[in-house]
Amino acid sequence: MTADQPSLADLVVAAVTTVDGVSGMHAGMFGEVATYLPGRRVIGVQLREDVTNVHVILRWGVPLPDTVDAIRAALALVVNTPVHVTVEDVDTEPVARA
Repeated sequence: MTADQPSLADLVVAAVTTVDGVSGMHAGMFGEVATYLPGRRVIGVQLREDVTNVHVILRWGVPLPDTVDAIRAALALVVNTPVHVTVEDVDTEPVARA
């Protein structure tokens, strides 16, 4: 990985945050959920050899099982491990309508 290439953790965040109903990533109760890279950390992602953990914030009113399934499906294209999804919070801000 060079400075201009995204890390695997960045690719995970990009895939997760494109899923409809995901408001953002969450660092966990004590900020412990992160991938540490030189000079920065990517919150909400833990990459391990045997599992990928993602911690997310969902929008209010989205169907939880369907959204978690969509996150796993999006990550199937990015990682080769099982994906554990933890919903840490719910965003109650209204969604802007076009």
